[in-house]
Amino acid sequence: MCLAVPGQIRAIDGEAPLRMGTVQFGGVTREVCLAYVPDAVVDDYVLVHVGFAIATIDAEAAAQVFRYLDEIDEIDAATTA
Repeated sequence: MCLAVPGQIRAIDGEAPLRMGTVQFGGVTREVCLAYVPDAVVDDYVLVHVGFAIATIDAEAAAQVFRYLDEIDEIDAATTA
């Protein structure tokens, strides 16, 4: 199973073909390769898998994923308590 996590681009460095970006995932920021999303700009949301942004998504789709992740945390907390 693969998992891609949404994050928001905060800065972009470099040029094609190897653009890199600083992407924020909640309170965590990481450097991410943006080569597969050449049209992405600062403030866009991207799906990131193993350090590569693989798609851009809209803010509502990102918010929905964040809600799902919160629900998973709540279920996990309830079952391990």
